[in-house]
Amino acid sequence: MSQENIELLATEFKKATEQVKGLGEELQGKMANNEKGLDDLKGRVDEALTAMNSAKSRLDELEQKATRRGYGVEQEKSIAQRLVDTDGYKSFAADPRSGKSAKLSLKATITSLTTDAAGSAGAAVAPMRLTGIVTPPQRPLTVRDLLMQGTTDSNAITYVREKLFTNNAAAQASEGAKKAQSDLQLEEVTVGVKTLAHYVKASRQILDDAAMLESYINGRLAYGLKLVEDKQLLNGDGSAGGLQGLSQVAQAFADKATLKNYTIIDQLRLAQLQVALSDYPANGFVLNPIDWAKIELEKDGQGRHIIGNPQSLAQPTLWGIPVVQTQAITAGSFLTGAFNMGAQIFDRQQLGVAVSTENEDDFVKNLVTILCEERLALAIYRPEAFVKGTLLAK
Repeated sequence: MSQENIELLATEFKKATEQVKGLGEELQGKMANNEKGLDDLKGRVDEALTAMNSAKSRLDELEQKATRRGYGVEQEKSIAQRLVDTDGYKSFAADPRSGKSAKLSLKATITSLTTDAAGSAGAAVAPMRLTGIVTPPQRPLTVRDLLMQGTTDSNAITYVREKLFTNNAAAQASEGAKKAQSDLQLEEVTVGVKTLAHYVKASRQILDDAAMLESYINGRLAYGLKLVEDKQLLNGDGSAGGLQGLSQVAQAFADKATLKNYTIIDQLRLAQLQVALSDYPANGFVLNPIDWAKIELEKDGQGRHIIGNPQSLAQPTLWGIPVVQTQAITAGSFLTGAFNMGAQIFDRQQLGVAVSTENEDDFVKNLVTILCEERLALAIYRPEAFVKGTLLAK
């Protein structure tokens, strides 16, 4: 039984005690006046006394059970129980018609303590419980959003791309003279569809008893998989069944303008130029949030911010193209390129969550396997359309 039930029974016992006291005083007064015909009143006194004793017995039983559930720890007596244990109450209960009364003096200061001491009332304070689960923050995922999207129903993507082009186009020297010959070389490239996945196990009981837990697990699994996808698209080296990421094939930064001095902002503009020289326009920069913060905090000789206004709500841009911030790229590094033209994602199986108990060992143990996976391929059509480097001002 709960503490609430004990308190309700204590209240019932208190009311029964007050009723017995009232009837007893009424009977005593009528007997002092030598009134007749008191049998009915005596009967009501006896009934009230019986109800009071019954309430006391049930209260004693509940408090004893509560003590046993405390594994032998003596519980602080309730106010009603302490009243019952006084000599005044025992004398009153023995002869309620005598007109005697019982009272209990509480001298201890009532506090929020939970120790076994007079005045401790902390056990009556229930903690406030917030619903749901406090979730760690989720950082933005940006690399996929930069790329051209596609789907496939195969386990591999094969495409033909230009490997070499030597442009020897020229004016014909004279009529009948041999014209210039250019060279063009193509190559066939095949990239396999890769699987990214992870799972957790949970008992069927906890999923039944905490209805919101399944959706929470699904969300966390999906988020975790997207973090890995972000890193694979950017940095994957193609090993252990992973993707070959953009940074693995991007060309190294080279100052095509041969400037003697440049800032970090200048360097990113020079990288954009390098992409443009491959005949593909850059459509984004990928930077670590630390580096973008450094750029935004750069000031001119008069202490004014060079990039934007601290109160501006505009999206981060640099040299007219968006800047995406992700911790998937190492601080101090950058990547820029024609993401929307030089590469493409092909989804074979979009991210999904499956629940199963088919494993025999799981079935007999009431375990549930929750699996999150996706299958995708990354085709990089023009490696020269991407430039990577280390941020270093000269």
